[in-house]
Amino acid sequence: MPHSKQIKALWFLTICLGLGFCLLGYRLVDLQVLRHESLSLESNKNTQRRIERRPRRGNILDVKGNLLATSKLVRTVCADPSIIGTNYLAVAETLEPVMQINAQMLAEKLEPRYILNKEGQTNCDKYVVLKRKVDDDEWTSITNAMEHLIFCSNESALSRRYRRELNQIRQHSLFSEEDQLRVYPNGSLAAHVIGYVGADEKTLPDGTPDVQIKGRDGVEATLNTFLEGVQGWRQTEADRSNRELVAYREQNLAPRDGYTAVLTIDAGIQHIVESELAVAWEDHEPVSVACTVVRPNTGEILALANLPTFDPNHLLGSNPDARRNRVISDIAEPGSTFKIVVVSAALNENVVKLTDMVDCEGGMFHYAGYTLHDAHEKYNLLSVENVVAKSSNVGAAKIGIQLGAERLAEYIHRFGIGSTTGIQLPGEVRGIVHPLSRWSKLSITHVPMGHEVAATPLQMCLAMSAIANKGVLMRPQLIDHLEDSDGKLVARYFPQVARRVVSERAARQMVEALKAVVSTNGTGTKAQLDFYTVAGKTGTAQKAVNGHYVNHKFFSSFIGFFPADNPELCISVVFDEPNWKKGYYGSATGVPVFKRIAERAANYLAIPPEIIRNQALAATGVSAGD
Repeated sequence: MPHSKQIKALWFLTICLGLGFCLLGYRLVDLQVLRHESLSLESNKNTQRRIERRPRRGNILDVKGNLLATSKLVRTVCADPSIIGTNYLAVAETLEPVMQINAQMLAEKLEPRYILNKEGQTNCDKYVVLKRKVDDDEWTSITNAMEHLIFCSNESALSRRYRRELNQIRQHSLFSEEDQLRVYPNGSLAAHVIGYVGADEKTLPDGTPDVQIKGRDGVEATLNTFLEGVQGWRQTEADRSNRELVAYREQNLAPRDGYTAVLTIDAGIQHIVESELAVAWEDHEPVSVACTVVRPNTGEILALANLPTFDPNHLLGSNPDARRNRVISDIAEPGSTFKIVVVSAALNENVVKLTDMVDCEGGMFHYAGYTLHDAHEKYNLLSVENVVAKSSNVGAAKIGIQLGAERLAEYIHRFGIGSTTGIQLPGEVRGIVHPLSRWSKLSITHVPMGHEVAATPLQMCLAMSAIANKGVLMRPQLIDHLEDSDGKLVARYFPQVARRVVSERAARQMVEALKAVVSTNGTGTKAQLDFYTVAGKTGTAQKAVNGHYVNHKFFSSFIGFFPADNPELCISVVFDEPNWKKGYYGSATGVPVFKRIAERAANYLAIPPEIIRNQALAATGVSAGD
């Protein structure tokens, strides 16, 4: 019997061992064959790392190489809550003074959160972002604080294992990632040209958040593709403490840094413009004031400014109204500056000559049941030149009637009114030019004086520049060239002709009329400069709100260029709703600002006084007008 019991016991043991080996074999087949692929991927997630290597965003410089925007290397501070465990409150309290973040907010981020995965396993979140845009000094303070973190008064009494866990928290629970901070060294200078950046946040396949900087406005937006560069990456493995195992690095593709954009903007001219607009802002208390400085023969923009403005370093402190680039996004009836279109068109079509006389009928012209008035004085007979110099509405209307609606409409489009200029900035609007089918009987008298059309300040500045440039309209140029991080030229932008709008002959005649505006006989007398002849036009238009003109609300401007016969600069100054009690005509608002900017800009650019220029040209046998 004992022998029989032993045999049964042996059989039972054999069966148990057999079942055990069968179960073990099945488990091995399950792990190594049936679930090999999924478990391999899960294992790789724990060890393999794809580290994104972000390029440095390119600089933005002015035409003389002055820094307008750059990227400062900073850090994003992250934490691994799985290492911190139940000690998150102690860590939060230690970090509060150095990170200047409320301890309760830090504790909420540092507290471990356990998630049930598809396999029924519980995983702890290993990545949380604590703070972005941290400089090296602050990061050093953070690491020092963590190194001196005290968990209890007598750690030596704790077990070796627990002390090792506490040291892990001090050394490996916090880590940093490379980041960039966009910096604008000159604050608000040229803010509407440069623009600003924002963050695009997405989640990578491994669940890690990825934040990329994108241009949101200005050159930052239009040249974003060139400025942001090309991202690189590193395929590697990490240990349990998330430290890279360099020996297992598989791929290492270096990023290509963003290109540097060199603008046509001259920071010196831009500063002059902005400082003078600030004075005008105090003097006239407008809703806004804007200025553009252009080289007429190339279309290069040397300065573009708006008030109110903003500081892209402190974007949260600004409002959308201040960030709006009014030079290209605001439209208004231009008023008398628009007379350059109808008069130059009539001169080009040989409808009138500068010496032709126009009966202005004492400043009151009855047409199609409506009486048109002159704004300044009651004129009778005026030459075409004096119609421009005196800014006669009646004279401009009669010239418009002689020209005809179809030809007037054609020249409006030739001058670029009603079309975008193509400036390399976002947010440009077309303006308003009604089709001929929507013109009323009165339109032929209203349009020549700058009513029933709406243009941006930039459109009118370029239209004036076309007159200065012998009748050739240039496309605005804001980017001079791009270069790589080594300073090598990548792309150069050249001046582009849009089209010829009037003949050189007609443009010369129009310049003579515009010079008369700034003579002692015209509306822009105060724009005269000591060493240069100025040509320009004043403009004042009553503002329309909901289809009705409003008392005491005006849009006033002055656009001029100098030296008149060989222009170096065209300057546009535009006021929206200046305080009417302090003077609202273009002659009282835009003209003095133009004069101050022109004087300072001529000195800054060392433009030779015109009398010296004319003597030099005469010595070579070339006239000043050639």
